Amino acid sequence: MIVDLPDTTVSAVSKALVKVREEGGAVALGRVLTLVISSAGRTDEAAIEAANDASREHPMRVIVLSTTPDAETRLDAEIRVGGDAGASEVVVLHASGETTSDPESLVTGLLLPDAPVVVWWPGEAPPDPHASPLGRIGTRRITDAAAAADPVEALVRLGTHYTPGDTDFAWTRLTLWRAQLAAVLDQPPYEPVTGVSVIGSSDSPSTELLAQWLGLQLQVEVDLVIKQPGDGPSGIHSVRLDRASGSVVLSRDEGGVATLTQPNQPTHDIALPRRSLRDCLAEELRRLDPDELFGDVVRQEGSPR
Repeated sequence: MIVDLPDTTVSAVSKALVKVREEGGAVALGRVLTLVISSAGRTDEAAIEAANDASREHPMRVIVLSTTPDAETRLDAEIRVGGDAGASEVVVLHASGETTSDPESLVTGLLLPDAPVVVWWPGEAPPDPHASPLGRIGTRRITDAAAAADPVEALVRLGTHYTPGDTDFAWTRLTLWRAQLAAVLDQPPYEPVTGVSVIGSSDSPSTELLAQWLGLQLQVEVDLVIKQPGDGPSGIHSVRLDRASGSVVLSRDEGGVATLTQPNQPTHDIALPRRSLRDCLAEELRRLDPDELFGDVVRQEGSPR
């Protein structure tokens, strides 16, 4: 069910939300957090769909704030519950004109009481998420460097301004890669890694973070090779770990199937799919404490090179 509230106020939206819950039988008692999605211009329906899917694992209230500063001053809203909101309740705010000048006040009156607040920027994020109006109210702050005009520069800014609670989907997309590489190194012959090579495309900030993580964890120099878009698949292409007995190579093709090659062992094909928005969001919502390892890695990215 979708309830439209044209030319409204935050107070009216809050009252309408209570009325919808009372009349429809929807309750907020099982909600564990508030997710605030910030998007400039048009409403990001892909982000809402990902939140709806993730809400089946994390029941929550979703507040979507779509802002258009260069337009008539007004606030339009819609409330989505039931089949239009998954296991959550979604409040979409379309703010324009002077209404956009104080985004914090637009969402504060709609937050669940005594529940953590996660703020997510699916598109271009502020240079310092923690210092932004919405970031100040967030327990966790999720950005996506891949959506920025310059993904690597976005990571550098995040590393420069990193505050505990910040995270980025470029890091979340590495979970399967990190797990597979860690599993390889946990097997015999337990030799130290003497060299590392990481190859990926220039539109993949995850490639940069993977190189930084490997260098930090293994304490070796990492040879980072960046390919231009069109020169092979997008994203991470391969990782090579050099050891005395030979090199371990994990490479992925366009279809999301990885090939693992190790000395004196048969070649293995491994499912290493590209992670969806829903997968990344659901993983980040599983932990509301700061990701200290991400902080260590992204600060390496933000340091002078």
